[in-house]
Amino acid sequence: MRADADAGHTLAGVESNQVVGAWGERIAAQWLAARGWSVLHRRFRSGRRDIDLVVRRGSTVAFVEVKTRRTLRYGDPVAAVGYGKLEQLRRSALVWILRHGMAGLDYRVDVCGVLIQGDRVRIRHVENAHVFDISR
Repeated sequence: MRADADAGHTLAGVESNQVVGAWGERIAAQWLAARGWSVLHRRFRSGRRDIDLVVRRGSTVAFVEVKTRRTLRYGDPVAAVGYGKLEQLRRSALVWILRHGMAGLDYRVDVCGVLIQGDRVRIRHVENAHVFDISR
């Protein structure tokens, strides 16, 4: 996938982490959709926390944290999503389930790492990145 595939834009000269993060979320959503996932929500907010993507394929709903980087200088994007962030995501996911969930669905927490280097994009999707127990 090319980084400039979305509306003909490129990231050349872009410095804002928010802009790069939003770009990565769009890329991840497109990548997941190409693999059969339907996007249910983007940027679901629960208080000060948010879930980047809520996606569904069949009977599985995944709450996806997307981490985007333009360089590996500070490590792999997936490795940058620590336990604290995953716990916040889990708590927000519980709110989403209370508001929108349905019986009979399986829920999980995933991480998508997006690395954008020039016109090349690498995506790493980690399924079940965090223990997700609805009863906790």
